[in-house]
Amino acid sequence: MKTIGFVVNPIAGMGGAVGLKGTDGQEILKKAISLGAKAIAPARAEEFLSELKLMKRGIRLIAGSGIMGEEEAKNQGFSFLVISERKNITTAEDTKAFGKSAYEKNVDVLVFCGGDGTARDILDVVDTKMPVLGVPTGVKMQSAVFAVNPRAAARIVMRYLFNEIPLREAEVMDVDEEAYRRGELSSKLYGYMLVPYEPRLIQTSKLASPSTEIEIRNQAGIAIYIIEEMKKNVIYVVGPGTTTRTIADLLDEKKTLLGTDLFLNKKIIAHDVNEKQILKNIEEKNAKIIITPIGGQGFIFGRGNQQISPVVIRKVGVDNIIVIATKHKMREIQNLRVDTGDVELDNELKGNINVIIDYREKRTTEIE
Repeated sequence: MKTIGFVVNPIAGMGGAVGLKGTDGQEILKKAISLGAKAIAPARAEEFLSELKLMKRGIRLIAGSGIMGEEEAKNQGFSFLVISERKNITTAEDTKAFGKSAYEKNVDVLVFCGGDGTARDILDVVDTKMPVLGVPTGVKMQSAVFAVNPRAAARIVMRYLFNEIPLREAEVMDVDEEAYRRGELSSKLYGYMLVPYEPRLIQTSKLASPSTEIEIRNQAGIAIYIIEEMKKNVIYVVGPGTTTRTIADLLDEKKTLLGTDLFLNKKIIAHDVNEKQILKNIEEKNAKIIITPIGGQGFIFGRGNQQISPVVIRKVGVDNIIVIATKHKMREIQNLRVDTGDVELDNELKGNINVIIDYREKRTTEIE
């Protein structure tokens, strides 16, 4: 019998759709709730368990109590042992307490549902003493300890438990959320944890774009082409990144580096918008989405741009998505990825797409 420690950070990812870029700290959580943020971690956790259930063979769960895993396990029909105290409001200390208990009970692998902050909590008590795997439910997720999506996490766990894949040390990264909200990206390596190694199903750490003259010229070539192709009276939902920001720079507009802005007739009409603001602005209007993949990871949706939600994508239309990326970035990634939280939409987005990689130059790339 194989044992999986299973814990959910119930507030992970709540700041994404409302444009807060994380939910670290009680004040930010309160603000997220006041803006209408909804819990996404429970559904992501159940997506993992639902996939795991299809492959279940000789496993049992040791789950966090109540909203930290017990409820999701019960909903999916798992038998489980609860080892933490039931609470209505949870903190990082509750996650750490679960991690410590799971280690003491010698679970075969600890699965946590959260983001980079949750990974840091687990790191504090587990380090490299036991295997772990993250189910991505946060906003940033720059660490290399996460599966590419909840379904992939279930497949990785089962393959590891039955000796089909090895372990490796993977980076735990996080950003300063206060600086992140100010548009400053300050990432830090906090340590390493042991993670099952399945390179196609595990995301890598985020890689920063180089500030070389070649890269800057490449970004400018892409931006000039985008500007030439912009249509009148069409709203452009422009996601975060240095490549997308270059579009604004050449239009003499000031774009938020780490947020999503709205352009109309080559002017920014709204800065750092959330899901509700996007939907309000594109109501009964033609719109397009311009995004760039995360360096090293290849995600175009579901990492750091959750305000461009499944609802927004469906409203704009999958045929109105424009992907831009420099040649250097495209050399770092084999395929593009999506993890919107909507399985049907993810499947609809999969397939080949043209990526603009320079002035009037495109490359056909697969979204896997």
